Amino acid sequence: MKDYQVPDYLIDETHLTFELFEDHSLVHAQLVMRRNPEAGAGLPKLVLDGQQLELLHLKLDDRELGEGDYSLTDSHLTLQPTQERFVVDSSVRIHPESNTALEGLYKSGKMFCTQCEAEGFRKITFYLDRPDVMSKFTTTVSAEQHAYPVLLSNGNPIASGSEEGGRHWATWEDPFKKPAYLFALVAGDLWCVEDSFTTMSNREVALRIYVEPENIDKVQHAMDSLKRSMKWDEEVYGREYDLDIFMIVAVNDFNMGAMENKGLNIFNSSCVLAKAETATDAAHQRVEAVVAHEYFHNWSGNRVTCRDWFQLSLKEGFTVFRDSEFSADTHSRVVKRIEDVAYLRTHQFAEDAGPMAHPVRPDAYME
Repeated sequence: MKDYQVPDYLIDETHLTFELFEDHSLVHAQLVMRRNPEAGAGLPKLVLDGQQLELLHLKLDDRELGEGDYSLTDSHLTLQPTQERFVVDSSVRIHPESNTALEGLYKSGKMFCTQCEAEGFRKITFYLDRPDVMSKFTTTVSAEQHAYPVLLSNGNPIASGSEEGGRHWATWEDPFKKPAYLFALVAGDLWCVEDSFTTMSNREVALRIYVEPENIDKVQHAMDSLKRSMKWDEEVYGREYDLDIFMIVAVNDFNMGAMENKGLNIFNSSCVLAKAETATDAAHQRVEAVVAHEYFHNWSGNRVTCRDWFQLSLKEGFTVFRDSEFSADTHSRVVKRIEDVAYLRTHQFAEDAGPMAHPVRPDAYME
């Protein structure tokens, strides 16, 4: 943590275009960049993170770069800017269909989806993949229309259309700066449950939960939980949702419980699907708590994010406190407190007494 240094460069705008195919995907990225005024004088080399990427094309401003103009390793792309403000254009080929690590862009069944926290975005394109580099994202997704009729990304939808060969595209714009770990993309044949929420400033927000067709009857509890969470955050913290649409997608193959990507939360199906006929009371409470937690991250984690991953406990600890208070206010505060203490005794105390013990906020880590 003591070795932290501010980034040499910042990314003001990120423009992404995805061309999704069954045996590969193409990612075109345009990064509008500038020298970080807090990083000192001069123009140091620009070092972009990137793993498992096949570089097809690279430009700096309007100049095509050949192999002698940059350095490429298994983990970084390095080039030399010539001015304080510049644009980097790149095209890469990736393979979501064979991505079994479930980091970056991958396929879950017949669906494309992403997981970028903590460092998955570098498996999508070359980027400054660190939480203190925040950028405005515009994302265009193109895919075969019959297999992938639903194309989603962060922010608000601004355009869509058809292409030759049975393909179609959609463009999403996120007006709020965010770090790369909050990027999300979903493409698939999904069914949707829709509702709306009227904010405290009388603005209507569209709410959508996307699932595979066989799960469409198991999402109403999650939708009701989302609306209660939005109302509670307004009443208790004065935090109003800031986009025109909020989406949740249920994914069967997901290496986390849920992920708070800006405006497009992605959930493991087990954390969002529940109905009275087949789920226990405890399962319903878990869905409510996880939906609330990820929604609350919109402010405690997304709009106000962490400087580096040593600060993970700040965004997560505060948001866990917020979802615990929500559960206590919604149900029984006494019962919630007993449940939290019981969990600490059975899980946290056991970890702290064993070989995996560690500080909540460590000073260092080993890869």
